[in-house]
Amino acid sequence: MDTAAFEKYARLIVKTGINIQPDQILVISSPIECAFFARMAAQAAYREGARDVVMNWNDELFSKLRYLHAPEAVFETFPQWQKDFYLFYMQQGAAFLTIDASDPEILKEVNPDLVAKAQRVRNSALQTFRESLMCNKNAWSVVSIPTASWASKVFPEISETAAVGKLWEAILKAVRVDTDDPVAAWEMHKAVLKERLDFLNSCKFQFLHFKNSLGTDLHVELPEGHVWLGGSEHTLSGVEFIANMPTEEVFTLPKKTGVNGTVTSSRPLSYNGNLVEKMSFEFENGKIIKFDAGKHTEIIKKLIETDAGASFLGEVALVPQKSPISESGIVFLNTLFDENASCHLALGKAYPVCVQGNEEMNKEALDFIGVNDSLVHVDFMIGSEDMEIIGTAANGKQTPVFLKGNFVL
Repeated sequence: MDTAAFEKYARLIVKTGINIQPDQILVISSPIECAFFARMAAQAAYREGARDVVMNWNDELFSKLRYLHAPEAVFETFPQWQKDFYLFYMQQGAAFLTIDASDPEILKEVNPDLVAKAQRVRNSALQTFRESLMCNKNAWSVVSIPTASWASKVFPEISETAAVGKLWEAILKAVRVDTDDPVAAWEMHKAVLKERLDFLNSCKFQFLHFKNSLGTDLHVELPEGHVWLGGSEHTLSGVEFIANMPTEEVFTLPKKTGVNGTVTSSRPLSYNGNLVEKMSFEFENGKIIKFDAGKHTEIIKKLIETDAGASFLGEVALVPQKSPISESGIVFLNTLFDENASCHLALGKAYPVCVQGNEEMNKEALDFIGVNDSLVHVDFMIGSEDMEIIGTAANGKQTPVFLKGNFVL
């Protein structure tokens, strides 16, 4: 691949995704396999005026070894120094960039109980930090580049080298780096997403009804004062950023107790190092009352038992079938990409920024209007070519939102 394309991508991430500000600190969390690109992003940040760049490396192969050989007690605590790391830079007003590039089945040999325990302990320890990002107190962005193990899972029929090259090509196209001016391309893309947001926010729907031939027949109530978001967002201080690159979604939150019916996943979910092929859920008054995930049912059981909010929904997102990632025909086995090829829902914590006036609300006020809270937030894909979504306003007026998998504007 052309190094110039990588540098173009790194600059786009820093300038448009993170939108680094003069004299701001950038924290980059990256797999060690992606070190060369993390350094490119760091160089781009310094060139754009960053005060400093802090690297936070992770090693999934070592993590697997640790799960397989360390005593269980090791996973029952989270190091204070790691918690202090995130809180310190959060309080410094740093921006946070995550390079997400995992082998989707890296932990399939590991006891899922142990992974669930470690995840719960980590999320609990970092709850303040995670809430800060979900409330947009700090700018943040999640991006990705190929690794050999991931690429080989996506394209198992070709050589590892060819698979990495093919995945690079798909990623650069998905983030519009294949255009002459990616920054301008993203400005145009944000305008398209804004048109959809304006439509949805003007409708002020009270309910959405999702239905397709996979078995989804779901009624979702939306809380009063909900807001649809998508494309770029703004920090509380007014800095524009893009939380996910790529992004094709517009999203809001469901009312915690207002979800009823059944829903079936349409794409595999890579969760905690396992690839969950198919899931179905039945909801009653917002809560999961029945579910199935085949051979991975126990893993999903651990997920929804994380805490009281994990068995409720926290996000509803709309993505048309006519979008670049969906039309590529590639199943990326990575939520960052697959959720942007398909309508999706999320189990667990809702984004408070999807409610008007959230800045003035405490947890009790958010809970009162139906904003779900949890230590987890896990997206799963439900979109299909025959997805139909009907919106119903408070006065009973019904409006088609999706027909045959695409927006009706």
